[in-house]
Amino acid sequence: MLMRTDPFRELDRLAQQLTGKGTWSQPAAMAMDAYRDGDEYVVAFDLPGVSAEAIDIDVERNMLTVRAERRPVAKSDNVQMELSERPLGVFSRQIVLADTLDTEHIKADYDAGVLTLRIPITERAKPRKIAIGEGTDRREISG
Repeated sequence: MLMRTDPFRELDRLAQQLTGKGTWSQPAAMAMDAYRDGDEYVVAFDLPGVSAEAIDIDVERNMLTVRAERRPVAKSDNVQMELSERPLGVFSRQIVLADTLDTEHIKADYDAGVLTLRIPITERAKPRKIAIGEGTDRREISG
């Protein structure tokens, strides 16, 4: 149900992960999974160490945007950093959603550092049986 529009987006995401810290003008990408679960489309984003208040979810037309910021833990003057591998800064991901998804009823949950969005599939997109009528009147059309 996701539509990819840029073939180089994944390469950009990987390059940003390798270069490190994201900024508001150049946010780093966040890892995600997307799958269909019955009548819902589920998208899960990894955001460990990010508070729920630092996550922003926005939908405009069919463009879903998730932004988050991970800030450094407050340190006293006596702390001497030995190793710092956890990425800090701004993370963002934009996804074009298909017209068959109901963007008016998205549900968001955040648990154990994973943001999970559940997007219902519209009724018109669900499979349905088509009944065949009997005894239809056939007419020839001449033109």
